[in-house]
Amino acid sequence: MNKTQAILLTGLAAMSFTIPGKSKQDIKIEKLKGVKPRNVIFILSDDHRYDFMSFMNKVPWLQTPNMDRMAAMGAHMQNAFVTTSLCSPSRASILTGQYAHTHHIVDNSAPEPKDNLYFPQYLQKAGYQTAFIGKWHMGSASAEPRKGFDHWVSFRGQGQYYGCTFNVDGKEVTYGKDDYTSKILTDYTIDFIKNRNKKKPFFVYLSHKAVHAMFEPAKQDSGKYKDEKIPYPDSYYLTATGEYRKHNVPEWVADQRSSWHGVDYMYHGQFKFEDFYKRYCETLLSVDRSIGRVLDYLKEQGMLESTVVFYMGDNGFMMGEMGLIDKRQSYEPSMRVPLLVSCPEMIKPETKIPQMVLNIDIAPTILELAGVKEPEQMQGRSFAPLLRGDHVTWRDKIFYEYFWEYYFPQTPNVYAVRTDRYKFVYHPGVWDADEFYDLREDPGETWNLIAAPEHQEMIHKMRGEIFDWLESTDGMQIPLKRLIGPRRDWKYKGLY
Repeated sequence: MNKTQAILLTGLAAMSFTIPGKSKQDIKIEKLKGVKPRNVIFILSDDHRYDFMSFMNKVPWLQTPNMDRMAAMGAHMQNAFVTTSLCSPSRASILTGQYAHTHHIVDNSAPEPKDNLYFPQYLQKAGYQTAFIGKWHMGSASAEPRKGFDHWVSFRGQGQYYGCTFNVDGKEVTYGKDDYTSKILTDYTIDFIKNRNKKKPFFVYLSHKAVHAMFEPAKQDSGKYKDEKIPYPDSYYLTATGEYRKHNVPEWVADQRSSWHGVDYMYHGQFKFEDFYKRYCETLLSVDRSIGRVLDYLKEQGMLESTVVFYMGDNGFMMGEMGLIDKRQSYEPSMRVPLLVSCPEMIKPETKIPQMVLNIDIAPTILELAGVKEPEQMQGRSFAPLLRGDHVTWRDKIFYEYFWEYYFPQTPNVYAVRTDRYKFVYHPGVWDADEFYDLREDPGETWNLIAAPEHQEMIHKMRGEIFDWLESTDGMQIPLKRLIGPRRDWKYKGLY
């Protein structure tokens, strides 16, 4: 028996049905009739943009065979989005099924409100055995177990790629300098499934650190793409010249080019763009390998056909578009994410689902698969009918929000509404142009049509829809949070 298994078995032996911070009576569930609860595995990566998978043909030399495998054996949600493109708010939206202005985890420092309810709490109440394994990154840098999970493995804040210290059911476990976090998390996941209570359905939330900056690939992947030529995006040089004025690009976007989140001074000069791009791709390979190990174990145990496996990114990532890196903006590479779902018993192979789905839809979807009715406070919608191939009326627009951060002031408040064709972006509190794009004619979002006479009626309509959405969801106030610690000098390289 190895160290991971020994720790896991100790944790399983000590399991109870207590939900920290909530009494059992606080969480009421309503079972759906005729639904057989399924085992579910939700795999989340960090900062993985929607088109960096080899079957998407975006990066000619990138190979992600296990993501390709999931798409081939199940469903590819072709238009999956997050409602806030930032780690903590997005993760909270996944767990609560709510927008950031509702759950109030609006940035990476905001505290966790004690009254937020996470969907694994409902799974526990329904008789599931639950586990959280990986990056939590919500509320604080602490790693202590959170509510909703019978088994817990996590680390403080962003953690480390190598030699990380984990909290395993309340006990600290430190690994060696050659031990890679993506592999360790996958080991814990497989061991949990192997040693679970076989009389209960299970839910595992595997949350990777990868591919968060600063990128560190597994040793076997380091340097794999060093000689490859990167495909620069068409808009890479747009903000480097006065051409951006002709395209009506907002000044704040052009100004970011030479900032922490711009290609000319990324992370205060700690990376060259080509090295940054290649190391991102190399680090992603460990996530793909993790997916493959999980799928292989399920197949070995005869569970692959009936287990629902999700793979998703917590937000997208700019890779040179408009001269930017990182996320936060409402541009497509920032707010779109990969979302793959496999379950051969339920989903036909190579299913392509074009409808717009959101991170707030994950919670109600998993609850439906578990036979639990969606709680009233959730704002998402189950897309299980889409996975089954049912014909349902779906949303025709989605909404996005981002709240200005004290430590990263180069991006203002952002609200956006997107349809299948158009996107309107509103920046309250900044003296600059709003944005309007025709995604059919300009998928790269390089021509801001905010002043185009022929679009003024549509712009007025979409601006009104943002306020209608905010009013209907009690989002007309910007939820300011008390900062943790003093402001640091903006030139400090350890800021991130």
